[in-house]
Amino acid sequence: MGERVALKLTVNGKPHRVKTPPMKRLLDVLREDLRLTGTKEGCGEGECGACTVLLDGRTVNSCLVPAVHADGAKIVTVEGLGRGRTLTTLQKAFVEMGGAQCGICTPGMLVSAAALIQRAKGRVPSDPEVREALAGNLCRCTGYQRIVDAVRSAAAGTKPARKVAKKKAATRKRTAVRGSRR
Repeated sequence: MGERVALKLTVNGKPHRVKTPPMKRLLDVLREDLRLTGTKEGCGEGECGACTVLLDGRTVNSCLVPAVHADGAKIVTVEGLGRGRTLTTLQKAFVEMGGAQCGICTPGMLVSAAALIQRAKGRVPSDPEVREALAGNLCRCTGYQRIVDAVRSAAAGTKPARKVAKKKAATRKRTAVRGSRR
């Protein structure tokens, strides 16, 4: 059966003990041993960010981390961002603003964005700051602006910016139509 090592991990606030081959990837321990399948494998080479998790508060590509390096660590996966089935403000913004499309990149994007919002400490990060924080996460579906808007909206704790913008545009249009009738 081969050599196995005993690891102690705290994942999403819960302590876990696993016995695993020493070079098994953290991604595989999370998905296979702990059955936390929210973290996705995209490229398996650390290029796409789909497998991003927080390891002791830092974003890492879990496909590149040997599980033994996480022994004793605190890990947060996408499942650990919310409470139960209740979506976080960030998750709601992704849904409402079209930041979540096919779903492959979404878990990594959410984890990276949540880390950014936490680092911002109540301040709304700028577009360039959001783009830099998400630079290790690739998305083929959205073109990124919807994701950036969702992150900034969640950081502001406001209604999604696109909905507010649409409402303002509709109000301006109604005002312009009324003005032309006079």
